[in-house]
Amino acid sequence: MPSALPQPLRTIRILSLALNLPGPAALMRCARMGALCTKLEPPPAPGHSSADPMSLYSPAAYATLHGGVRVIHAHLKTAEGQALLHDELAATDVLITSFRPSALHKLGLGWDTLHARYPRLSLVRIVGAAGQRAEEPGHDLTYLADAGLVTGTDMPPTLYADMGGALMASEAVLQALLERAHTGTGVCMDVALAAAAAWLAQPRDWGLTTPAGDVGGHHAGYRIYPCADGRVAVAALEPHFAARLCAAAGLPATGDPQVLRAAATHEAIAQFLAGQTRAQLDALATAHDIPLHTLA
Repeated sequence: MPSALPQPLRTIRILSLALNLPGPAALMRCARMGALCTKLEPPPAPGHSSADPMSLYSPAAYATLHGGVRVIHAHLKTAEGQALLHDELAATDVLITSFRPSALHKLGLGWDTLHARYPRLSLVRIVGAAGQRAEEPGHDLTYLADAGLVTGTDMPPTLYADMGGALMASEAVLQALLERAHTGTGVCMDVALAAAAAWLAQPRDWGLTTPAGDVGGHHAGYRIYPCADGRVAVAALEPHFAARLCAAAGLPATGDPQVLRAAATHEAIAQFLAGQTRAQLDALATAHDIPLHTLA
C-alpha cells in the first residue's frame, strides 16, 4: 500500500489574494501539502457567495480549488480591510498575489514595503508576463498564442498556461521557504504565465512535436490512427515497443527509427489498425505490452 501523502508544509501559513485560476490552483496544491491556507477575497455582490469570477464560470471548479482553504472577505481599499489584511500578514509565511505591479503598490503591498514590515514573509507574485510586460492585460489564451501553441481556430483543450503557472507558483512557494531556511528572511519571486506557456512550448521549439519530429507524427509508432470503430493513440516510441507494434501489424519486428519513419511503415501500420476494433486493440495492448489507448 502506498504511504499517505507527506505534509511538508504542515506548519506553514499561506495567504492568497489571487482570484481566477492560477492562484487558487497553486493554493490548492499547497493545501494538499499540509499548508494552512487562507484566501482573502473582496466582499461578494448581493446574492453571490464569492467575488471570485471562477465561482461564476464554474462553481464546481471553485469548490474543488478551495477545498481545505479558509476564505475570508475584505475590501482592501478601506481602513478596515487593510487592518484585516495586516492582521493576517503578521502570521503569514508566504503571500500569493495576482495583481498587476501598479495595483500592488496602490494597496501598499510593494515588496520593499512588505519586506521592511515583515522580514520573514515571502511574496509570490503571479503576473501575466515578466518585466516591462507585467502591466499588459492577458489570459491563458493570449499567453498560449504568444508561445505559438494556438493552431487554427480550435480552442485549446485545457488551460495550459494557467495550470502550468499554478505549478510554477507552488514551486516558487517551496523555493521561497527553502531560501528563508538558509537566510532567515523572506524573498520575492515572480511567476509569469507567459513564461509557463513558453516552458510548455519547449518540446515544440526543440522540434520534437513538429511534423518532422518523432513525437509529432514522423515516427509510425507515435501517432493517432483511425481504427474500425474509433481512434487509437499509439505511443510505441521505444525500440522494443515499436518492434512489438510492427510484429502485430505483420511487419518485420524492428525498432529502427529510420524504418519507423518510412512512408511504407506508416501505411502498413495504418492499414492494420484501420481493420481492428477498439476491443481488439485493447486486447492486443494487454497481450503484447504495447502502449496504446483507444478512443471513441
